[in-house]
Amino acid sequence: MTLELIIFIASIVFGIILYWRESQGNGLYRFFNKLMNSKELQMKSTDKKGFFYQQGFLLRLVFVVSLFLIVILITRFLIPIDLATISLFASMIFGTLIGTYLAGFIFKSSAIIDEQTDSIEDKFQEVIEKGKDFIEDLQTNDSKEKENIEAEKSAPKVEEKSARDRLKDKGLL
Repeated sequence: MTLELIIFIASIVFGIILYWRESQGNGLYRFFNKLMNSKELQMKSTDKKGFFYQQGFLLRLVFVVSLFLIVILITRFLIPIDLATISLFASMIFGTLIGTYLAGFIFKSSAIIDEQTDSIEDKFQEVIEKGKDFIEDLQTNDSKEKENIEAEKSAPKVEEKSARDRLKDKGLL
């Protein structure tokens, strides 16, 4: 179990490295594309697609499985010890797929963060300015309210009739 866990974590890191390497350049994929396809079907020079980079799930799965099958066949011939069991094979494939998707998520989120950094700073400055304006409005409103209260206190009160007197004037009492 410990060996499987170590291989699983190592395969996640391997998947991240594969994805990152293909995002930098896809020379091996271009070579196979030129070898297998006619001139009309070959990929354009601006296309960045690779074995793992910008590839769908099924093709990515096929490429990962074929990569590990080749590696397992080579290790079988070089080392006659049975190291490559089915569980290790499955954990390597699954870990590599997780690693490629994790790397894709990291690349996309870093691109979005870089893109949104300036707008976030601008929004933050707007919020700070609105907060300052709000505090100034509160301070001016407080001073106006104090002036109104002082003006009401200083103004003489007009004698109003009591409720009893008003009812008597209406003839209800």
